[in-house]
Amino acid sequence: MAVIYLVPPVSYTCPNNTTCCDDPTFDTSVFKRTIATEFHLICDKSWLQSFFQTLFQSGVMAGSLMFGIASDRYGRRPAVIVAVMLELCTGIIAAFMTGYWSFTFVRMITGAATGGIMVVTFVLLMEFIGTDKRSMFSAIFHVPFAMGHMSLPLFAYFYRDYVQFQFAISVANVIVLIYICLLPESPRWLLAMNKVNEVVTILTKVAIINKMPTDTIRQAVEQYHINYHVSSIPKGSVADLFRTSNLRRNIVVMSFTWFACSFSFFGMAQYVSYLTGDIFLNVFASGAVCFCACLVAIPMLTFMKRKKAVAICNATCGVCLLIIAFIPDGILGMVFACLGMLLNFLVFIIIYLYCTEMFPTVVRNAALGFSSMMARVGSMIAPFVVALKPHGQWCAPVLFGVLPLISAVLCLMLPETKDIRLMTTLEEGEAIGQSSRKIGTK
Repeated sequence: MAVIYLVPPVSYTCPNNTTCCDDPTFDTSVFKRTIATEFHLICDKSWLQSFFQTLFQSGVMAGSLMFGIASDRYGRRPAVIVAVMLELCTGIIAAFMTGYWSFTFVRMITGAATGGIMVVTFVLLMEFIGTDKRSMFSAIFHVPFAMGHMSLPLFAYFYRDYVQFQFAISVANVIVLIYICLLPESPRWLLAMNKVNEVVTILTKVAIINKMPTDTIRQAVEQYHINYHVSSIPKGSVADLFRTSNLRRNIVVMSFTWFACSFSFFGMAQYVSYLTGDIFLNVFASGAVCFCACLVAIPMLTFMKRKKAVAICNATCGVCLLIIAFIPDGILGMVFACLGMLLNFLVFIIIYLYCTEMFPTVVRNAALGFSSMMARVGSMIAPFVVALKPHGQWCAPVLFGVLPLISAVLCLMLPETKDIRLMTTLEEGEAIGQSSRKIGTK
């Protein structure tokens, strides 16, 4: 979301030319220096403004897949620690890059780290949380994102030079690095890798902290290990998601849902900066509705079926965004934009959990990584759609509104996963698409 302030809408005049010039006079009343003003990204170079965000999201896309696969093979904890360190280092380095391409390239690496953090930390959380608490914590997981979104206007208000802004938001990641190193490995992943003793050690520490009995932990873990034949589970890969019909259908529909959601959300997040009003207040408002979405998601995930919730939110979101195309630019447009973003972010929260529940342990991170990769394809395209606003106010809202409507229909093909036990094997993952019978509860 930092791109909103790294590349905000730019205004300039050309003293010797009414359209474009080699030496424009930029309006610095709001921002002293941005990427657009620093590297003269206007006229025939204006497409580089959108391309900057596209390359960042391509990094997120690659990182989501690479770190997802790496965490399935080498563990959740080492993958997320590497990702956090990479995000911190490259974010700071980017602030000292003096050229457009060098700055953009380093930011792309930062994006890869960000994608890895988003995917792996969510899976790690879900593999620690029991079924009865899964809905609440899957919503709470997104609260920091919303708070970060809301804090961006504060950073941008005090740091109106893009170099200072980039440095400030990167240094803040030191806090993440400190606590992320204290995280234990996922017991479910360790069990899938046949590391029973390490599982017992971690769960014993957790039980001691929570002041719970520890004498039956080893017996329970070993019994679970025997019951679900964990010792015979092979390591999975992205290819395994496409080998059988039901897993293939589920991953195709789920990845399209992620694509549509990301396309609309990140597109509208940038679009609001072009709407009438203060850019700081507009972005804060869009972040605030994301925070509200986290609160709304808790009862929704607790009491509603996953499939129904995704379908309703997507359909309503699509209608709200289409309405923007047919009303004058102003406060009412901002209201519908924020409402659409709230519903869109609700879908994001739900599909993170939905995808986690739908695929087994051996390919769970691969499924999340692939879906997140498709989401980044949507966010890579979105900036170019936002840039269509000068060609017609209706262009961007219509395109952002149509895909959620299509997604609402397609998600009806997915199986319901509410209250099921997290699956371990590929056979369980295939079975959930063949029968409405629940695999079991925990």
